[in-house]
Amino acid sequence: MTLPTEDGPRGVAPAVALYSIIGFWFFYAVLISLRAAVVGFDSQIEMAARRAVVTLIGIIVTWVLYLVLRRFDGKPLMIRVVAAFSLAAPFALAMAAANFYVFNIYDPVSMFPDADHEKYTQQGYALTAILEDALSRYFFLAAWAGLYLALSYASEAHRTERRAARLERAAQQAELRSLRYQVNPHFLFNTLNSLSSLVMKDRRDEAEQMIMSLSNFYRTSLTGDPLDEVPLEEEVHLQKLYLDIEAVRFPDRLATRIDIPADLLNACVPGLILQPLVENAIKYGVSRTASPVEITISAREEHGLLHLVVADNGDKPPSPADGGSGIGLANVRDRLSARFGDQGRIDYGPQADGGFAVNLFLPITRRGC
Repeated sequence: MTLPTEDGPRGVAPAVALYSIIGFWFFYAVLISLRAAVVGFDSQIEMAARRAVVTLIGIIVTWVLYLVLRRFDGKPLMIRVVAAFSLAAPFALAMAAANFYVFNIYDPVSMFPDADHEKYTQQGYALTAILEDALSRYFFLAAWAGLYLALSYASEAHRTERRAARLERAAQQAELRSLRYQVNPHFLFNTLNSLSSLVMKDRRDEAEQMIMSLSNFYRTSLTGDPLDEVPLEEEVHLQKLYLDIEAVRFPDRLATRIDIPADLLNACVPGLILQPLVENAIKYGVSRTASPVEITISAREEHGLLHLVVADNGDKPPSPADGGSGIGLANVRDRLSARFGDQGRIDYGPQADGGFAVNLFLPITRRGC
């Protein structure tokens, strides 16, 4: 039975089966008609009419065979092969009996007036004629059954391909959700540490301001689906909210500069893709020095790609010894890889004039966010 599923219907669709059956029997009718014309049988018109009846019966019988074979669609291939070629035999016998009746029992005199009609009543003649005709019709129906198996196998292969593609998409979406959900707890952990530090230093006003900024940040960041992309303008706005939180903690040391052309503000980027980069800039660029540090978020279009940069000019950039928790840059790398494949990448390292920079490269898209 054909079962509609998310991967498409199982087995051969009824329309495809019907077209193949009609095509087979049309070929049969044409071939037999040409043979009759070449041999020069009498009563060609009468024979053509009866041949049309036999062809119609053949289409109906083969359709019933199709309905029976559909019940084996979920079975192993060997069982389906045995069923197809075994069931073709009784249906071929039924076709041969119908053919014998149409051409030999129903008014044979009108087609063959000079023939010896007594032989039709001889004992065993009808059975012998039907069995001989059934043998040739068996090969005809077996050929169609073979075509049905081929179509069924192709349909199953397409279902398998669709299922594999669906599972791959589901796995990618699950990975993206998992990576996105890593960001918020990581950010919250860092922010709560900062808040704890302010409370311990009895800086209540700053702590209250940080709580309000944190509330605004989460109100904005948690409204979207983790799989959705957002305009670059919205992503940068979120980072400014986060930097406002950290500015309470480092009022004299943290400065921010945004350098993004207006024509790139509507470019689509994964939500919170810059968050771990800005956090690292705070962690390594600002918190470890007593000097003022400027964090820059910039964007450029280069060779059809969107080039995003988060940089700081701190005097103590991270070194290989700063392994951290492994969430930040690895998270961004994995998200870019899962979403864009080879087109998304991340580069990072110390800058020649001091500080540290992280570069993101991803395709430019302006729709769907």
